[in-house]
Amino acid sequence: MHRYDAKVDEIAQLCFDYSIARLRMDPVPLDGPKSLAELDDLAGRTITPGGKPAAEVMELWAEVLAPACVSNDSPKFLAFIPGASTKAAQLFDVVVSASSVYAGSWLEGSGAVFAENQALRWVADLAGLPTGAGGCFVSGGSAANLSALVAGREAAAARRPDRPVRWRVVLGDQAHSSLESTIRIMDAVPLVVRTRDDRLHGADVRAALDADPDPGSVFAIVGTGGTTNTGRIDDLAGIADVARERDLWFHVDGAYGLAALAAPSVRDRFSGIERADSLVVDPHKWLFAPFDCAALLYRDPELARRAHTQHAAYLDAIQSRDEWNPSDYAYHLTRRARGLPFWFSLAVNGTDAYRAAIERTLEIAQDAADRIDAAPHLELVQRPELGVVLWRRSGWSTAEYAAWSAQLLRDERAFCMPTTWRDETVARAVFLNPECPPEIVEDLIASMR
Repeated sequence: MHRYDAKVDEIAQLCFDYSIARLRMDPVPLDGPKSLAELDDLAGRTITPGGKPAAEVMELWAEVLAPACVSNDSPKFLAFIPGASTKAAQLFDVVVSASSVYAGSWLEGSGAVFAENQALRWVADLAGLPTGAGGCFVSGGSAANLSALVAGREAAAARRPDRPVRWRVVLGDQAHSSLESTIRIMDAVPLVVRTRDDRLHGADVRAALDADPDPGSVFAIVGTGGTTNTGRIDDLAGIADVARERDLWFHVDGAYGLAALAAPSVRDRFSGIERADSLVVDPHKWLFAPFDCAALLYRDPELARRAHTQHAAYLDAIQSRDEWNPSDYAYHLTRRARGLPFWFSLAVNGTDAYRAAIERTLEIAQDAADRIDAAPHLELVQRPELGVVLWRRSGWSTAEYAAWSAQLLRDERAFCMPTTWRDETVARAVFLNPECPPEIVEDLIASMR
């Protein structure tokens, strides 16, 4: 199984042929899910004691299993938070897998870590972080939020000999669901502040802390750089002011929206991000990298290193070296070089191409909003700040929105899910693919007549 023999050569050709054919699809088909019963019937038992011919297994993947997965990079994928990898990033992901690089330490993966750190530096520069800022790539926003807040808690504990029994974290009611989960995992308590206009304001955070009977138990405030449901950007500058006044860790969850830092047209909306103690942005969302890839950055990486460095006899040889070990900056140890496809695409395409692609998707979202607003049977809920567009179909119930969404996916016209906005069911589409044509939006409008 480990030697490159005739069988492996056949598998290589099958995999490369499939990959090239998939990359050449234009547009990528949307495809869609099948039931367990359907997959049992079509695929049957795939794993056997003696194995199956590679060509047969590849055909099963290509003809049955792959089409049962919704294509996240299809221009018709408008649900949740889509992603559309560049071809360069997708291809280099193959190289990363074939290279078998361990990227948790400099000792074992210095070349990979060097390249990843250059990609992280580009993101840090977009945010205006100081030259000493740094971090690592983790699997996603959930892992990044947990790692960042653990670092923040440990930094607070080091300053506070009178540390509370249970720490608390301030966040807005529109913050990502992973944050409340993260806070529970840490055995901390969320202090949820009501948002206005779907965004958290510094003045409201200050008022909440002033009114709280135990403000000393708070160690961090979380701002959101583009909420998942509506795409709104919190008052980052105002929140940063409160964090500095009270010596609190300021974390920004920008897993989706902070990619827009690369777009000059909206950069000013993120004012205050340069004062964050930590931030996260997921290249697998709006920076056109494959799953899974989240960039976690710290203003002072030493604080993260103190919180996350693991100590064991077999690790002493690594920890005694004065080098950059990504395993020191999050709660992981074993680590794939998941930032390399992003780095390769940046290096090949150039940052100007990224800026143009993000500006293009912002234009697509605004155009979609204009078209929806002009449709007599539809009503725009709010103008998009980034790439999320919400609208309503007058008179529709929750069940009608659900039926509409399901039919669109069955017909492979679009993957567009409803959401809840201020206790009302509305339609929601997210535009992050710069190749999304206006015809898709026109079809959505027509489908709701």
